[in-house]
Amino acid sequence: MSMTEDILQDRRYIVVEGPIGVGKTSLARRLAKTLGSELLLEDADSNPFLERFYRDPRQGALPTQLFFLFQRAQQMQALRQDDMFSPVRVADFLIDKDRLFAELTLDQDELHLYEQVYDKLAIDAPRPDLVIYLQAPVSTLQQRIARRGIPHEQGMDNDYLARLVEAYTRFFHDYSAAPLLIVNATEIDLVNNDDDYEQLLRQIRRLRSGRHYFNPLPIAM
Repeated sequence: MSMTEDILQDRRYIVVEGPIGVGKTSLARRLAKTLGSELLLEDADSNPFLERFYRDPRQGALPTQLFFLFQRAQQMQALRQDDMFSPVRVADFLIDKDRLFAELTLDQDELHLYEQVYDKLAIDAPRPDLVIYLQAPVSTLQQRIARRGIPHEQGMDNDYLARLVEAYTRFFHDYSAAPLLIVNATEIDLVNNDDDYEQLLRQIRRLRSGRHYFNPLPIAM
């Protein structure tokens, strides 16, 4: 059995997660290409409130969060409807973490409204067969955000980024809904370095259930 076939065995839905700048979307794209799977991405570019949020978080937080919530709910509904065809999917977001951003950015009244909307939507998201959580310190995220050069991200408040990293750490410390691979992505390049990427694939191939930690050493290109 090839490595790809082994990875796909009992894994029809793989999610890559992590804070802004850690490389989750790039890794999701590469995994989808390797596995020949469907790719499910957050469509941040279609959110008309996101740039406003980065300029003025207090004014832009609620509409930004609600837009993403409705978008993700629609994607999860489509995912459920297509389950009968059982395609392999790789996604760059976990619907469970939506509340993480809401709790981080909304005031008490806004959060209460958000939670009411969330509950009314009754989102029936499929359970991932594997969640890959990419970790990196704030300094690394800052460098990667600057390198990719998305204009509205460049003025991102460092305190917000630090609180986001901490929120992700708390969230995944308690996460047990699916097999979890926690990857220290600080010193590796999973997109441009084939050896680093192959290390990750071998790690994915070995695990089947529970919580696992992967702290790879960088391999020079």
